[in-house]
Amino acid sequence: MIQHLSQILNRERLVRYFSMLGLALILMIQVWIWGTSAAGATGAYSLPNLTPGEPTWVIDQAGILSRLTRGEIGSKLEDLAKETGNEVRFVTIHRLDYGETIETFTQQLFDKWFPTPEAQANQVILALDNVTNSAAIRAADGLQSVLPEDTANSISQETVMVPLRNGNKYNQAFLDASDRLIAILSGESDPGPPVIEVNVQTEGTFTKAEETDSKSATIVVVALLVAATVIPMATYFLYQAFQS
Repeated sequence: MIQHLSQILNRERLVRYFSMLGLALILMIQVWIWGTSAAGATGAYSLPNLTPGEPTWVIDQAGILSRLTRGEIGSKLEDLAKETGNEVRFVTIHRLDYGETIETFTQQLFDKWFPTPEAQANQVILALDNVTNSAAIRAADGLQSVLPEDTANSISQETVMVPLRNGNKYNQAFLDASDRLIAILSGESDPGPPVIEVNVQTEGTFTKAEETDSKSATIVVVALLVAATVIPMATYFLYQAFQS
């Protein structure tokens, strides 16, 4: 009788132990999922402060532009500021904060850098997130006459996006955007969006790197969840089999 009672208590302890183990594994998986999604996320708060007139024209936090491109764009934008008073900043980031869009990020950054109507005058920010490959422009209200909203949207969604759709050509995208913005803000005619060449060809079957990363992460999560559920149960049933 005492031995039988001892076996029952041992089994209950074993069940509790493996239940706790399974719960711990599930919690670890949840923390891992949250950590991988939040790692590297960028919000307007994480960028350095900037004031009008400050000669910082390109902030490449995503690390997608070459030194030559950054130097060429910076030199052109500095000349634009000296000649016209219009200041343009290019910003790249790697991963937006959860729930953020490139439009809300750009607006928040614009408000952070230029909090007053006086500071906002003649200011333009073009921002891009290289994880979603999305871009947005926020321009001062006073520039609407030379840079209307439809033209600004064309720059962010056509001038920038066409090179990205054609092989993630970030350097070309920003060089083309700077040339178009400089022409417009200098009072010249708008050169317009890039001409899209239509090439009829069979689409490749290779998986993109982003898709591969996403699928791999999903497989890992599913495997961990299965392990967290199956291992404790299998161990318990094996214990029961040996005890019988």
